[in-house]
Amino acid sequence: MVVLSLLQHHPYTCCAGSIKQQHPNAPHRLGRCLRAQLVDSQQLAPSTASSSSSYDSEPVAGVLLDIDGVVCCGNKCGNQAIPGAADVIKHLKAAGVPYKFVTNTTTDKRAGVAARLAASGIPCSAEDILNPAVCAAMYIKEHNLGPVALFVAPALLPDFEGCPLLPDGVESGAAAVVIGDMGADWSYETLNRAFRLMMQQPTPQLLSLGKSRYYMAPDGLSLDVGPFTSALEYATGTSAVVLGKPASSVFHLAAQSLGLKPEQVVMVGDDVVGDVGGAQDAGCRGILVRTGKYRAGDEAGAVAPAAVLTSVALLPEWLAQQGQ
Repeated sequence: MVVLSLLQHHPYTCCAGSIKQQHPNAPHRLGRCLRAQLVDSQQLAPSTASSSSSYDSEPVAGVLLDIDGVVCCGNKCGNQAIPGAADVIKHLKAAGVPYKFVTNTTTDKRAGVAARLAASGIPCSAEDILNPAVCAAMYIKEHNLGPVALFVAPALLPDFEGCPLLPDGVESGAAAVVIGDMGADWSYETLNRAFRLMMQQPTPQLLSLGKSRYYMAPDGLSLDVGPFTSALEYATGTSAVVLGKPASSVFHLAAQSLGLKPEQVVMVGDDVVGDVGGAQDAGCRGILVRTGKYRAGDEAGAVAPAAVLTSVALLPEWLAQQGQ
């Protein structure tokens, strides 16, 4: 295995404005930097995935892309597209390479996420987005679960279209209980209703739209979905099926949505654990980009990416080297 490391001394930052400030001739640099340097992966720490993984003999046939920090800067810098990201999507379309955007966002439906990407200049439709709610709906339909009790943000309800839902307020009869980020809508009564549903026989499946502990809200640190899921796991003695990165189930469902096996898919992300490590644990390849939340030295830890790219803009060159 080789790791593709580009422009090691001039990593792009997440914000497009910052890139232009650091490199006024960024578009011209981008063209020149496609002449890649190959680095022996033995210089890096071993990957969490086995070196004999089945993807070693499988060509890359599909691409999964994280959103914030990879193709888009996110809310903190006006949702600007990463320079070159839109061209990457156009390249994938032209080459007939199937792809999905995979995000852990649990407060906005996929149509809303798609609209945000489109507004930043990234070609995107709702069908291109895989968020935890969509993964949960896929899981529910695949396992023929119903009725389902939802404890999620109201904005996510459209993503559960076609799933048989338990009426609000009912405390028995659920085949599955789905826990998401409800923010201020959580209350003792709401959490206790989820507990009572889980205590019924037969025991419903507990589905969690992620397992993050907390996040930074506009008014400060706030509890995420993880603590509520953990409370129910502890109280009921059950284990949740987690449907957010880095859980393997997410990458398996994502590969399935592309009509491919995990070993035929590569995940591109800025989180060496959640994106790259999670993908490798699921049998996919994982590429780390030096934008977004990337920090110098991330690739030297316990997870060794299949490639390290300065920006997602260099993905076509990496794919070309793989024969795609």
